[in-house]
Amino acid sequence: MTICYFSATGNSLYAARRIGGTLLSIPKLMRQESIEIEDDAVGIVSPVYVGGMPLMVQAFLKRADIKTDYFFCVLTCGNGGSFSQVQALAQSRSLPLQYGAIIRMADNFLPVFEMRQEIENLPQKDVEGQISTVCREIASRVQNLTAEEKGRAHPFMNMFAKKVLRRDAAQGYIVNEQCIHCGICAKVCPADNITVTGENVIFSDRCEVCYACVHNCPQNAIHLRKERSAARFRNEHVTLQDIIEANGS
Repeated sequence: MTICYFSATGNSLYAARRIGGTLLSIPKLMRQESIEIEDDAVGIVSPVYVGGMPLMVQAFLKRADIKTDYFFCVLTCGNGGSFSQVQALAQSRSLPLQYGAIIRMADNFLPVFEMRQEIENLPQKDVEGQISTVCREIASRVQNLTAEEKGRAHPFMNMFAKKVLRRDAAQGYIVNEQCIHCGICAKVCPADNITVTGENVIFSDRCEVCYACVHNCPQNAIHLRKERSAARFRNEHVTLQDIIEANGS
């Protein structure tokens, strides 16, 4: 089994590890000239951004040549997500999506959710129980998706996503005086969108709006103009080095 994952704060990486198999980082795969994956089972583990997948995961599904008898997708999110987008992209590559699952974890979308409250609410979500169920179902090759999509994204969410998931989004981030120019933000960025010099942190126009730089800054020096709190999050089972290794070039 092969799992291709995208993770900025560790939720999807942790879920992918728990499911098992050979783990492949989507940011690293996207830096290759060609992407060919063949296994008896192949899955995508991805966070949900404004009801859909990160832009890079969408681009990955358009590019990757995947051959498998069992294709599945696991979405990690705070509240919910839709498989319609995954199915549409997979079907365009003649790759039927046979299984989909949502694992509700801490939502780290800072403009909407208060991070401390999200962390406090985690025990109520029974993350480990959710993951265990997903692991059993994938191991048993459960099929729960047909040609009909499992959950359709609301048109309003599609409009909102276009406003939020902007490639130049990071150019509006604030880097305060706590920055020590350590370069961690550049190392955790999956899109190679950040350059750190001796004096400046420079954001380019390839942002994934994943907030990896914001949440993983050891000095808590990067902030959004509109955020519910200054609290930050990384999955407790995932280290900063794990994120660097997953996303770094």
